[in-house]
Amino acid sequence: MHPLIALTKRTTALLAGALLALFALFVGCSSHGDEARHTKSAALPAKPKAVAPAGLPGMPPVLDPDDIYSADRPGKLSPVVRGFPSRVYVPNTGSNTVSVIDPTTYKVIGTIPVGVQPQHVVPSWDMKTLWVNNNRGHTLTPIDPATGVAGKAVEVHDPYNLYFTPNGKYAIVMASLDRELVFRDPHTMKKVKSTPVSCYGVNHADFSADGRYFVVSCEFSGELLKVDTEKMEVIGRQKLPFPGAMPQDVKLSPDGKTFYIADMMAHGVWVLDGDSFLKPGLLPTGKGCHGLYISRDSKEMYVPNRGEGSISIFDFKQNRLTKKWWLPDGGSPDMGGVSADGKVLWLSGRYDSEVYAIDTTTGRQLARIAVGSGPHGLAVYPQPGRYSLGHTGVFR
Repeated sequence: MHPLIALTKRTTALLAGALLALFALFVGCSSHGDEARHTKSAALPAKPKAVAPAGLPGMPPVLDPDDIYSADRPGKLSPVVRGFPSRVYVPNTGSNTVSVIDPTTYKVIGTIPVGVQPQHVVPSWDMKTLWVNNNRGHTLTPIDPATGVAGKAVEVHDPYNLYFTPNGKYAIVMASLDRELVFRDPHTMKKVKSTPVSCYGVNHADFSADGRYFVVSCEFSGELLKVDTEKMEVIGRQKLPFPGAMPQDVKLSPDGKTFYIADMMAHGVWVLDGDSFLKPGLLPTGKGCHGLYISRDSKEMYVPNRGEGSISIFDFKQNRLTKKWWLPDGGSPDMGGVSADGKVLWLSGRYDSEVYAIDTTTGRQLARIAVGSGPHGLAVYPQPGRYSLGHTGVFR
């Protein structure tokens, strides 16, 4: 055979083999690709879990970035408070007393004399003490929640309200008429630093999820402040876009992204991005919108409307109001808190010398209890949580 013919036959055979191999490879790859596509569609990758923000130095770590109130579930009582009797403490601004209610019987079982014009009963950061803010008496009265006995009053000027930094390093007195935020030792209440403010009527606040800043409402000038927690300095200020605005309670959403600010003259809740601190939007709720309280499952927020005797219910997932409960015979629901089991919302009746107990499932009024004159920032105690940020009990 001619050498060229032999070479051609060998070349043809080699090419044919190569083509067969390539075809097999192509079929195999296609088959594996189909398997991969089927596998991918059958098991999609899990959604990455949110990462907890780097908190204020010394602050207990955020347990669940998707729900900053995850430590406040029913039954999650800290060992610190587990032995305390369940009580409702009601500061009566006109009577200069604190009424003590047994929530199981709906009866007043004691009356504690305190200083002049008590405004709020505030759990301490370590949850061992309840501080009564005697605004015009310029004192704080400590109450031992284990015994219900009041201790010696501590001199503190203009204590309208009281908060604690998330790391427990400082108490923050909302000196409303003095126009100051006063940072103090959380135990002795010795002054550490006074931060002057240019607005009027500083009264309520809440902290960002990482604790690095907090938002303050200024009732009498219709303004909001943003304050750097560690530097103890005001870093933002804005006027609310409503003539005659009177912002009240402040509360952070469970996902830590939104601040809500009740406004008793705008008759609704301001919705604010705290990080950007840009102009908020208004969500109408009812006349005299005043307090803000989170349900034990973090799904809803209870919004008392003091001027019309109602409570609006805001659903976080749906991002809208879903219900409104009306008090029979009217009333003036103001400040308060949720029971440890989450079943009862307790609110003071500011202008009616009474306290309301409301079923959180049905909205039905369970009790209307007579107390002293001008009941204001009542505290339900104890409550679940790891530490207190102050006010009438903001726990995380």
